[in-house]
Order: sequence, then C-alpha cells, then structure tokens
Amino acid sequence: MHDTPPSAPDFTQWPSFPFEGDLRVKQLDDPVPVEPPRKGEGHRECTACSAPDDAYIWVGERWRVRAMDRPTGLPMVLILESRSHLDLGDLPNLLAAELGVMTVRLERAIRSLDGVARVHVNRWGDGSAHLHIWFLARPYGQLQLRGTFLSLWDSILPAISEAQWRENLAMVAAWLAEFGGRPLAEPPRIQWQAPSSFAGQPMAGGDPPEGEAVSVISSAEEIPPAEVPEAGPTATDESRSDA
Repeated sequence: MHDTPPSAPDFTQWPSFPFEGDLRVKQLDDPVPVEPPRKGEGHRECTACSAPDDAYIWVGERWRVRAMDRPTGLPMVLILESRSHLDLGDLPNLLAAELGVMTVRLERAIRSLDGVARVHVNRWGDGSAHLHIWFLARPYGQLQLRGTFLSLWDSILPAISEAQWRENLAMVAAWLAEFGGRPLAEPPRIQWQAPSSFAGQPMAGGDPPEGEAVSVISSAEEIPPAEVPEAGPTATDESRSDA
C-alpha cells in the first residue's frame, strides 16, 4: 500500500484521454470485509424486473433493449437486458447462446446508422445484478474518441438533437424487429407548417428535454453501492447513491 498516491499513469497522456492539466491519483481505500448488495440482490429492488415493456425500444420473449431517457453525446447508447433476473455467469445454455446472437444483431443494427464507425460493447455489472450489456456508438471520423474512454466522452460531448436521436432509436428497433420481437420506438413526428411560419421557429425535436442527461458513466445501473451493510450481504441498503 502506497503512503502517498502514485503518479498519474501514462494513459493520461493519450490523445483519447478526455482531460488535461494536473491530475492526482486517489489514495486507494482499504478493502471492505463484505461488499454491499447491488440492485436486485438481497432485499434490494431490481429496477429492470419492475420496468414495463413500454420503457424499452424493442422487446422480445427473452430479451429487451432500452435507451437513455434523453439524447447524450454519442449517436447511440443502448442497453441489452435479459427478461430473466440472471447475471452473466448465471445464464443457462439457451440464453447464453442467444446472448451471442443478440449481441451481434444489435451491434449490426447500431453500426448501420449514418455516422457510426464502431460499436463498443461493455459489461461492468457493479451496480446491478440483472444482466445488462452496453452498446456505445462511436461517431465516424472522431479518432480522439477511439478506445477505452468512450463512455467518459459520452457525458462530455454536446447531446445530439432530439429528432436525430429518436430517428436512430426507431431505425434500430425496426432492424431488430425484422428478426422477431416488437419495436416500441417511433420516429419523431413531422410538424407541418406553412412556409411563412418557418422563420424564427425551432426545429422539431431540436431541443432536448429539460434537465441534465444521464450518460453511461452516471447511469444508475453502473454506480456501485457506496455503503457496506452492517448486517451482512442481505441487509437492506437504503442509500440512493448507487445502482
């Protein structure tokens, strides 16, 4: 254990690292004897199990796909979830095989969108015990966004337009529906106006909803519990600072 925090690692000098200036590494805390339960463990509610189908952009018999509640900085950020309350290592053979198919299918659907160069697929799982896989679209030509820091850039970049976001969601949902399931995302509605009324009017869907957008890095599913339960791993944790 270091008495003083170590110096910043070399990756802080990479072109893809989102920050610059003087940085300090945090002192590493001592390990805890018992980890706090994630959402869906012990007495903690599972938000994925309680979410209705209409909270998703596409639903099938065993899988569901959802988006953020509003646009973020990347062209597309989606989450693939199993309907069953299982974590990755708990999947039976059928769901494990289907996870591979669904991963490839969703990656292709997102990569088919205009302006998408790559799709990063991530699984962390420190905040929620319900399996959820992240799909992050990297914009074409944005070489500084390549690599491991894409989820950080999502909360730094200006949000894409509401209209483009909804159109992208509808296209991915329709693409998935070609193989089954039910698409729930719809493209933005056209606001019909006389030509004389165009001047000075905002574009349909041009402004995102009020409030700060929730990005990948600040998503409730990925913020680990901050407190250790006093009565062991099944104790109820009432903190809302986690996922």
